[in-house]
Amino acid sequence: MARHTAAPGRAGRPSRRAGSVVRVRETTTVRPRARLRPVRPAGWWFDALLLAALVGLTVALTAERFFGIDRAVADWSEAHRPTAARVTAVVLNYLGQGTPLTLIALGLGVLLAVRLRSLRPVLPPVLAFVLSYLTIGPLKVWTARPAPSASVKDPFLPPEQTLPLFQDELPLRFAQSYPSGHVANAILWYGVIALLLAPLLRTYGRTVLPRLVTVVRVVPPVVVLCTTTYLGWHWLTDSVAGLLLGLVLDRVLHRVPWDDLPLPGAPRDWDRPFISTP
Repeated sequence: MARHTAAPGRAGRPSRRAGSVVRVRETTTVRPRARLRPVRPAGWWFDALLLAALVGLTVALTAERFFGIDRAVADWSEAHRPTAARVTAVVLNYLGQGTPLTLIALGLGVLLAVRLRSLRPVLPPVLAFVLSYLTIGPLKVWTARPAPSASVKDPFLPPEQTLPLFQDELPLRFAQSYPSGHVANAILWYGVIALLLAPLLRTYGRTVLPRLVTVVRVVPPVVVLCTTTYLGWHWLTDSVAGLLLGLVLDRVLHRVPWDDLPLPGAPRDWDRPFISTP
């Protein structure tokens, strides 16, 4: 009697053996639930403390507190500003220019995106721009405070009139000193640059020492804070407010789980992680 042997099933199709059906199951990759990344100091209490300090400083300035400190620092800086020191401070202050920092951070993000074939590295510069646009500029317009230099150049205000906030009667271009956008931008954008720098150098087989990342994040903002106050472009309290606001924005940015954010519209294979990539 002839025997009939069942032909093996083709790949991807059910095959029949001894009257049974064997089904091939396809496995799907499930992305883990996005969780906020840790920051230091940990916890939201520090964010609340920074915001409380910013609100408290604004309220104090509204009540004409700290005007004596602001005036003393501005007068000392004006009396100790030789040409060489002024030129050096002007050059160093370019470290806090928002537009160049935006372009540098975006360029790093695009370069890393191309090297990793992922859209994720572009997200931090975009979010940083949105955060700065929605916070720094509106606060400047709302508080309407002149700079110290407003008494020695247009609009040539009396020195005592350059200190108060909420001078809405002044043209907008003369009342945008509080908080310091240079300082806030420096903290926010150098934080983005540091975030992208380490994974970018890893794609070239280089490693970044944590100390270098700390230098990138700390030194430029400190330099900008000192120079912008020394040049009389901002009051000391303007720079302190910019510092507080910049730290809040930086902590928000670094909490975002960039590697786990869902990208439903991303092209295929262009949603790879970049922070956790070796």
